[in-house]
Amino acid sequence: MTPPSEQRQSVTPAACGASSTPAAGSAHDIAPLLAATAVSVTGDGAFAVAAPLLAATLTTDPVALSVVSASAALPWLLFGLPAGALVDRWPRRRVMVASDLARAVVLAVFVVLLSTGHATVVVLAAAVLLLGIGQCFFDSSAQGMIPAVVGRDKVALTQVNGRFWALDTAGRSLAGPALGSALFAAARMLPFVLDALSFLLSAILVRRLPETTPLATPRAGLGSAIREGFAYVWRRRTLRTLVVSTCANNGAFSIAMATFVLYAGQSLHVPPAGYGALLAITAVGGVLAGWWAKPLTRRLPYLPLLSIACLGQALAWTGIAAVRTIWFTGLMLALLGAVAAIGSVVIGSARQEGTPDELLGRVVSVFRLFGTGTATFGALLGGVLAAAWGLAAPMYVAALVLVIAGTATAVVRR
Repeated sequence: MTPPSEQRQSVTPAACGASSTPAAGSAHDIAPLLAATAVSVTGDGAFAVAAPLLAATLTTDPVALSVVSASAALPWLLFGLPAGALVDRWPRRRVMVASDLARAVVLAVFVVLLSTGHATVVVLAAAVLLLGIGQCFFDSSAQGMIPAVVGRDKVALTQVNGRFWALDTAGRSLAGPALGSALFAAARMLPFVLDALSFLLSAILVRRLPETTPLATPRAGLGSAIREGFAYVWRRRTLRTLVVSTCANNGAFSIAMATFVLYAGQSLHVPPAGYGALLAITAVGGVLAGWWAKPLTRRLPYLPLLSIACLGQALAWTGIAAVRTIWFTGLMLALLGAVAAIGSVVIGSARQEGTPDELLGRVVSVFRLFGTGTATFGALLGGVLAAAWGLAAPMYVAALVLVIAGTATAVVRR
């Protein structure tokens, strides 16, 4: 029997049609991107907390507040595919620097409007939308930059993607929200100033990356290039499996979390001040698993790991719904964060390994389109389920979705 560490990976460049390009550099060469991620996502976490707080001071209209929330999801749904197609034509480092600088300018203008009393809910929603569009370009480029710099070896990809995920979670879910809340309490413009400065520092760090350009620049029109990205994903069973798993993970999480704040308060008797700390346990689990993704994923191919991640999340949601104690819920949330992080690292690494350099931006945008759409639908479904069958129902349904996804992934592997 072949030792686990020497098993053939379930996704390889040859299997998915990607060229077996040798590694362009080492994990050390990607360090500026990891540092830029740590800085910018901390600013994003502060912004994510400050934006709804500011919106609540500008209006009490629920519809207007929902517009601000919807503006965060719209960019990937409306602009993700064109952004992915354009990223596959342009030098990645320049795109990332330009995205950071553009977002810094948007926030600078918003801070001026806010300080002069001209900021409205419409202005805030527009700022959220523009920042999201910039993220479409930056994230698609960053996902292409990783394999272009470190190569497509599984160990290297899982290590870098694990560190990327850990830093993202730590900044976006732990440090950023705490900073955003504290700064907003001191002066409501400070979180937005922090986010603008984080983008400027990120641009400086990204400039230290080597420039990479897709190996073959597409000559077709933008529409044809987008269709080519869809076709590439559709024709490859492993990538289709990864897309379905992405939808299952995002959708299940949104279903369960849609009314989780009510479940925590009514069933677990968590006070409002403790809810953030409860969610932070999930983030801590994700940070630890992401940082140690390399040893955790070394001995299994991608698809079995993904199946385990789905089933682990199903176990966590079932445990939270069935055993209604605060301590057991904390344990299950730590498990949830850890296995969700492993799933995200696996999906990102397998996608990078199995996609040609010149198609990676479009493939990433296809994943984000379906993942964001499923998450939006899942949040709505979670509310309906809770209203009809109680606050535990969304978690049981989320677990069922994840069990189906994990079982289907195992079947595809065999």
